[in-house]
Amino acid sequence: MGYFRDYRAYCQEVFGRRAQKIAINAGATCPNRDGKLGTGGCFFCNNALFSPNYCQSARSVTEQIDDGIDFFRKYEADVFLAYFQSYTNTYGNVARWMDIYREALAHPRISGIVIGTRPDCLSDAFLDALERLLVEMHRPYVAIELGVESVYNSTLQAVNRGHSWEDSQDAIRRLAARNIPIGAHVILGLPGESREMMLHTAEVMSAEPITFLKLHQLQIVRGSVFGERFLRGDWTEPLFGAEEYADLCVDFLSRLREDIVVERFVSQGPPDVVLAPKWGLKNYEFVALVEKRLKAKYR
Repeated sequence: MGYFRDYRAYCQEVFGRRAQKIAINAGATCPNRDGKLGTGGCFFCNNALFSPNYCQSARSVTEQIDDGIDFFRKYEADVFLAYFQSYTNTYGNVARWMDIYREALAHPRISGIVIGTRPDCLSDAFLDALERLLVEMHRPYVAIELGVESVYNSTLQAVNRGHSWEDSQDAIRRLAARNIPIGAHVILGLPGESREMMLHTAEVMSAEPITFLKLHQLQIVRGSVFGERFLRGDWTEPLFGAEEYADLCVDFLSRLREDIVVERFVSQGPPDVVLAPKWGLKNYEFVALVEKRLKAKYR
């Protein structure tokens, strides 16, 4: 495949113009941190370090939206989506979540919401309540992003994820049955996965009714279990260089269903948080690297 369908094009198709996500911290937690499944979280994760400064749970949803719109004013976006990003934004009291989403959707500058969650935290009761809310709010745009991370149960167990690939399949298919756009997060480079396993992930994901996909390279970050291992000198797994990872992304795209929107290829944590790998590339620079390789491969 000599091209990929990007998120900007998708938003143009859906909204007729450029859309900007505004991250919202709704004070969510995670069953892998609060004791239901565990307390240590996923071994690669330090979720608290990746929220913008305006995105603080002590502020109301409306205040965070106002601050976010002001923050992104320089990008001249016309459409804003409230993005419930931090932790598991469907976990806990269903009525509370509906009130939170209702507040976001009532904001005059918000055109829809994107909800980040785990595939094992989407009950039918939650989805029924969400359907009722969407009817109440005259069918605004809503998408749900699932932290799939890997399609291999051995990997999910090794990184202390706390759910299975079958959980992800079940969540994806139940969302598709309700015609809700589905995003999936996948990490490439998790310990124990070979290059061929990572490429096969594209084929496995292509068989599922997902709308968009977020890829990112494994980063070792401070405050995570993997970060602690790295700082102790116990980390022995290979980490991608930028060129190697770009080649992987090109081959991954060749196996990915062409209508799947690729929202991102890389994650960029704060420089003082990321221990490795340190590429010194901005997101757009890495995308340009992938595009250059695609042109060379398919010219």
